[in-house]
Amino acid sequence: MKKSILTAAILGLSVSAFADNTPLWLRYSAISPDGKTIAFSYKGDIFSVPVNGGIARQLTTNPAYDAYPVWSPDGQNIAFSSSREGSLDIYLMSKDGGTPKRLTTNSGSETPMAFKDNNHILFTTEVMPTAKSIYFASGIFPQTYEVTTDGSRPRLVSPTTMCDVSINSKGEMLYHDSKGYEDNFRKHHRSPVTRDIWLYSEGKYTKLTDFNGEDRTPVWASNGTSYYYLSEEDGTFNVYKRNLDGSGKKQLTFHKKNPVRFLTAANNGTLCYGYDGEIYTLNEGKEPQKVNISIVTDQIDKKLERQVRSSGATEIKISPKGKEIAFVLHGDVYVTSLDYKTTKQVTNTAEQERNIDFAPDGRGIVYSSERNGIWQIYETKIKNKAEKNFTYSTDLVEERLTNTDQTSQMPQYSPDGKKVAFFENRAALKVIDLKSKAVTAATDGNDVYSYSDGDIWFSWSPDSRWLLAPYMGNAGWNNPDISLIDITGKKKPVNLTQSGYNDTGAKWALGGKAMLFFSDRAGYRSHGSWGAESDAYLMFFDLDAYDRFRMSKEERELADEAEKEKKKDDKDAKDKSEKKDKKGGKGKKKDNKDKKADEKKKKDVKPLEFDLDNCRDRVVRLTVNSSQLGDAVLSPGGDTLYYQAAFEGGYDLWKHDLKEHKTEIVMKEVGGGSLEADKDFKNLYLCVNRGIKKVDLNKNSSSNISFEATFNYKPYEERAYIFNHIWQQVKDKFYVEDIHGVDWEGYRKIYERFLPYINNGYDFRDMLCELLGELNASHTGARFYDDGPTMYTAALGLFFDNTYDGDGLKIEEVIKRGPFAVSKNGVTKGCIIEKIDGQPILKGKDYNYMLDGKAGKRIRVSVYNPEKKQRFDVTIKAISKGWQNELLYKRWVDRNRAFVDSISGGRIAYVHVKEMNSESFRTVYSDLLSAENRVKDAVIVDERHNGGGWLHDDLCTLLSGKQYQKFIPHGKHIGNDPFNKWNKPSCVMICEDDYSNGMGFPQIYKYLGIGKLIGAPIAGTMTAVWWEKLINGMVFGIPQVGCQDMNGKFAENMQLNPDIEVYNTPEDYVNGYDRQLERAVREMMKK
Repeated sequence: MKKSILTAAILGLSVSAFADNTPLWLRYSAISPDGKTIAFSYKGDIFSVPVNGGIARQLTTNPAYDAYPVWSPDGQNIAFSSSREGSLDIYLMSKDGGTPKRLTTNSGSETPMAFKDNNHILFTTEVMPTAKSIYFASGIFPQTYEVTTDGSRPRLVSPTTMCDVSINSKGEMLYHDSKGYEDNFRKHHRSPVTRDIWLYSEGKYTKLTDFNGEDRTPVWASNGTSYYYLSEEDGTFNVYKRNLDGSGKKQLTFHKKNPVRFLTAANNGTLCYGYDGEIYTLNEGKEPQKVNISIVTDQIDKKLERQVRSSGATEIKISPKGKEIAFVLHGDVYVTSLDYKTTKQVTNTAEQERNIDFAPDGRGIVYSSERNGIWQIYETKIKNKAEKNFTYSTDLVEERLTNTDQTSQMPQYSPDGKKVAFFENRAALKVIDLKSKAVTAATDGNDVYSYSDGDIWFSWSPDSRWLLAPYMGNAGWNNPDISLIDITGKKKPVNLTQSGYNDTGAKWALGGKAMLFFSDRAGYRSHGSWGAESDAYLMFFDLDAYDRFRMSKEERELADEAEKEKKKDDKDAKDKSEKKDKKGGKGKKKDNKDKKADEKKKKDVKPLEFDLDNCRDRVVRLTVNSSQLGDAVLSPGGDTLYYQAAFEGGYDLWKHDLKEHKTEIVMKEVGGGSLEADKDFKNLYLCVNRGIKKVDLNKNSSSNISFEATFNYKPYEERAYIFNHIWQQVKDKFYVEDIHGVDWEGYRKIYERFLPYINNGYDFRDMLCELLGELNASHTGARFYDDGPTMYTAALGLFFDNTYDGDGLKIEEVIKRGPFAVSKNGVTKGCIIEKIDGQPILKGKDYNYMLDGKAGKRIRVSVYNPEKKQRFDVTIKAISKGWQNELLYKRWVDRNRAFVDSISGGRIAYVHVKEMNSESFRTVYSDLLSAENRVKDAVIVDERHNGGGWLHDDLCTLLSGKQYQKFIPHGKHIGNDPFNKWNKPSCVMICEDDYSNGMGFPQIYKYLGIGKLIGAPIAGTMTAVWWEKLINGMVFGIPQVGCQDMNGKFAENMQLNPDIEVYNTPEDYVNGYDRQLERAVREMMKK
């Protein structure tokens, strides 16, 4: 949440006031109707300034985020959005400031676009489409509403998505559309999803622009026959003008690099817009003029905020002695006592530390840190030899272990404490000698690919000579193996598993005689390409250990007894020999040198010897039931396996006794995260729910490890770090090395200038989106999630009559499967809801607040049936907005299926692919191969509005069946082969709102020649993304794995065109006519 700024001009601040004569990142500029004043947002507050510049006047001072100012036609009031109640609501204030009035109360986000007149404000928000329309219920397609300045009940203006509306005195509206998902700040693209400008007048929609790039933010010219707008026609957003009939197009500005944003116009023709973080005005025929603005404020923003945190841990490491535990909190390293809350801060940087590991002697911690734009390896040690624990140490010293320009991450000490291994450039394994600082390349990195930071791993052998690590081999990213690596790099890595399945997470076991690992080779596979259940396995490198492990309980007891007797005999023989030597005068004590040599020999770990011949035949499955596995640890003697498994709900902790062959649950809902065992294997520790949990294995109980971590929050330094981190991540991981030919270094300089002028997550998100938008790539942009509203507005599962103008809410339709449809309650179309929980719903008055916090709760609804003239109460359980959208989705599918049946006479089947995941695939499979559909002639596979996932191969395989035999017992036809595929004609419906794998599936379907594509073109977005969560909770995306066809062309930015191109018009959507679907039915009836 941002910090308030108080204007000196208003509050008369003292000499401590801070003046900024060149503020940047001035947002959402809007010129007043009389052309004299500009309102804008800066650091999350609303300001105003004379059109010719000067000292800005602060109009809002609330700690919340205030933005999107819109002027009333008379210039006396300003509407704006504010997060004061958690979500963005619309407020109204005087042009001079003062206490604003809240106008909307729904927990969704509302943004004002224009005043319809002095008393009505047009705004955009996503509530629900109309009953008649065929709009898809999605946040991508909000509706247009109006609210009065006294805060009346919002009224639907149009179910059509209208962005940046400009309205004239005739009520005619200019707007730009939204055809489907793409980040709002993406730039430079030419694709079917880019925005166009439309005119809405007297119920008719007219498309005004058809440039295949971005046309946005139309503004009426004063003559009423032309308009201004923003377009990327010359490569970046500039101001253009054209007539309504399309003639007279003229470019008015010629800015380079940065986009023009926030175009508005005054009645006198003066234009106002934002460019390069500043505000400009423009009068046609003249050069743009920068508005020089000075902001005089109290210096309230904190650059340092000292905090004490008791939660927020993201990774842990138990000390070798088991007395303390290291953890990472908000990118800093800490160590806390296991017995007390005492906590020592090890690092204190605005940058991020990760991947902590304790030295075997407990006196050092190694970690990776991203400083000066590069991840490197650092070590902090206890300096005072008299101090034994980090928690109570008084002097720590940090040393940088690597000094390269290569990304170095995930360090681990060798068991002997002499070396540290780490990944370089997220692929090659390197080993540094801590004494000489010499670095050895154990691998070249060709056999490892890291998709998301931290998804690769390695494990040191007990003798500090070998590593276990992932092995990709020849393009085996999707089914990795496990390799054995010689740390000297002199021997080629050995692929140990070679299974063709996913083998991962290997750990040394039984003193190096075996490895514990995870594999999905025996687990049930997802119905679709979404993973499989896994098991824990042991692979043995030692034949004797393997033979012993396979012994029965009886055999093992006999072997143990024999071993015990042998040790006793050996000891007796040794004692007898020493006694004899003593009698012969040879019993002199060994000198100190000999004693030390003996002690060293005892401490030295014997080098491991591997019998790798047929090692894949010495694999033992440890878990009895496959599951969604978390982590697993094996007791030192190999007798007991503890592991996390999710069968229902979250992860539970299980115990498998390998001697008794018994499996039992230890603890429910223990949580995920890696398991850390102490040195005596009496307790397990894990990092879960941003805390540290201890599990006592003897008592089968858990407790939380408390800590008090002093944290120095430096918001400005942290944002600067995050900016640099994102910039570097894109440079390192973008799917093509040339980053689409973008001057990435140049854009870094352009956008980092704005950092000192940003103090909140909303503005920071927008700035990052602008930076990432320069990539002209899908799957990118930043996401910021504020705390959200305290209470969310519930829904009732009803369509209301938007033309009804009386008290209460008139029902137009009871949504199938909704709370009013699941029981016989007498509520039907035409009934009027008069009260909610006893509160009357009055004509024109808002009622959203009556449903706040009611989702999932029982409410009393008072209903009047005008046809029967009856009043009655109904008790129902209100639903969430998300669940109502799910009901609307099912209704949309039901209506499409009924439409297909009515036109085809039941000959054509219809299925919709909602998402590219296992659940959606199961739905499609169930519908497609049902008894009802198997007898139909063809199928329409509708994947419109599909946001992606990973299912293209599964769907294409399902639809590419070709019958080759029948099953006939005694002349009775009972089935066909293949029985698990569709063996008849099909087509796939597509639209501009298909994204990622929603583009990939029809692309592969067309390439394989399975059938025709029908609908509208799709932008090329088939690229795999990693959405990285940042230390401040924000998320950003990197399109990092390109999908390249057999001709060497990437799917990214390669438009996919349908075989039959059909568009639904806005009138089609509003009136409930799906011409795309009708064309698909007609086409399939030809088969």
